[in-house]
Amino acid sequence: MSHPPLRSVVLATCAVALVGVGSASGALVAYQNLILHANGGFTPRTLPRSHYAPISFKGHFDIDARDGGRPLALQRVVLDFDRDGRLDVNGLPTCPAERIAAAGVAEARQLCGSAIVGRGHVEALVSLPGGAAVPASSDLTIFNAPRVEGHPAVVLHAQFTSPATQTLAIVAPITQRSGEYRYRVTIELPPIAAGLGSLTHLDAEVGRRYEAGGKRRSYVSARCSDNILRTQGGFTFSDGTLIEGNVEKFCRSE
Repeated sequence: MSHPPLRSVVLATCAVALVGVGSASGALVAYQNLILHANGGFTPRTLPRSHYAPISFKGHFDIDARDGGRPLALQRVVLDFDRDGRLDVNGLPTCPAERIAAAGVAEARQLCGSAIVGRGHVEALVSLPGGAAVPASSDLTIFNAPRVEGHPAVVLHAQFTSPATQTLAIVAPITQRSGEYRYRVTIELPPIAAGLGSLTHLDAEVGRRYEAGGKRRSYVSARCSDNILRTQGGFTFSDGTLIEGNVEKFCRSE
């Protein structure tokens, strides 16, 4: 998927047009006609300092237009996760995107139930002839996917049924990084309603406990080495605008 040249960059660590970074309200950025609010968190909040324990992670973002209309279409999301987090897919069943590419939500969950690692909800606005915009929504399922070039991956699945049916089965690779953040998830979003739609909301909770190789495992785990778990996000829109921000959540070490 090609992307237009970046037209502007808004850093959520800047004071301009920014409210609440690192607070309970998450990151809120207003730029031109775009308003982006993102937040996340995890449970439990008390974690070991030096070894990893199972967690569940929740995150959401909302995209609005200042003028009340349909916002710019989101094309790409890049999420980075703190080095104190850990991913484990050893022995976890996988679900290829092609298996559920034409399936509804219930059918996809039945076909690949053993590979589910998260659930949530997505919403969009779709422009109709005459200028009216109508909402579209779907439950979201996140499946553990076969590796992509050796990297773990997920499939994000949803199906809009109004104003027209469109199934999403998006493969998102999870790569490892050096530095402050350990994992990067890259999500390339296809056009919604042939380019007439814009994503306005996504929420998800990720966390799976399972047994493999005679051991109890957790899809996501974390430790609390410095009392903060960080998440960083980059959101690229159809006109090239890139909005970046981070959310910091405190943890207690035991």
